[in-house]
Amino acid sequence: MRLPTNFSFTAVLATLLLVGTGAVSLAQQVHRANKLEERVLELSDAGRYADAIPIAQQVLAIREKALGRNHPGVAIALNNLADLYREQGRYADAEPLLQRSLAINKKAFGRDDPALAGSLLNLAAVYLEQGRYADAEPLLEQSLRIWEKAFGPDHPDVARSLTNLAAAYLRQGRYADATPLLQRSLLIEEKALGRDHPNVASSLNNLGVLYLEQGRYADAESLLQRSLAIREKALGHNHPHIANTLSNLALVYKGQGRYADAVPLYQRSLAIREKALGRDHPDVAESLNNLAGLRVDDIDTEPLLKRSLAIRARTSGCCRIP
Repeated sequence: MRLPTNFSFTAVLATLLLVGTGAVSLAQQVHRANKLEERVLELSDAGRYADAIPIAQQVLAIREKALGRNHPGVAIALNNLADLYREQGRYADAEPLLQRSLAINKKAFGRDDPALAGSLLNLAAVYLEQGRYADAEPLLEQSLRIWEKAFGPDHPDVARSLTNLAAAYLRQGRYADATPLLQRSLLIEEKALGRDHPNVASSLNNLGVLYLEQGRYADAESLLQRSLAIREKALGHNHPHIANTLSNLALVYKGQGRYADAVPLYQRSLAIREKALGRDHPDVAESLNNLAGLRVDDIDTEPLLKRSLAIRARTSGCCRIP
């Protein structure tokens, strides 16, 4: 089950830098894979996940052939492809790739290397999306310990683990546990990255979600508005992350009875998701459901709910609208 609000999980995307490759043909293959991987990261940053997936699959195939199936560079390719699947809600496709990436990094680097922490974080994010908190929490706690030991308590990678651990707590209604983690994550990222960095926008969004869940609408609104402004400036107006913050802000307005303010935000969120993710993505179903849930006079709820139900049935086998 997905959160009723859009919490921004953080994942670790990477690219391979390989030196001393030996044969020219091997070096050429690795260079080609690296260039393709740069394109994968660009498309992912732009929210163009469907366009990135076939290129990421190509990177994986090249590296497996050139470097062998158990090379750390293959682990990076597995991780990046899996994160694209996660963004599309394809958790069954993402999980085995991340488990394999984790096994490769554990064998190559040992149990305390930052590369392993990245694999742990990404696998935990997939578990969180599926509500598998008992599976996610130990992975997140381990990644947090590794990064704090390797980089110190104020590194942006530490903030990643704090964010996802807070997500696990938030989904279980453990607000008192989640709050200090999200506040610490925000402080780390503002100090390390600057107040207008997209990661800061994600932390603002997440803290806004927490306050929204607690009914602290005024606090949530100010954080979400700031998150939206940063994201629109950094990512443009049609990125899926923009849709997430719009949806959360609309929930704030709905909670305050400000339905007229919520409607255009939900409509814009829906339009962004349909364009960026496709008309049959689970997030589109969520947007349809949210818009129908306002039950205002000028919105015909029945076709919205029917379409939402159809999408959910196709993508997850469910047969009811939560």
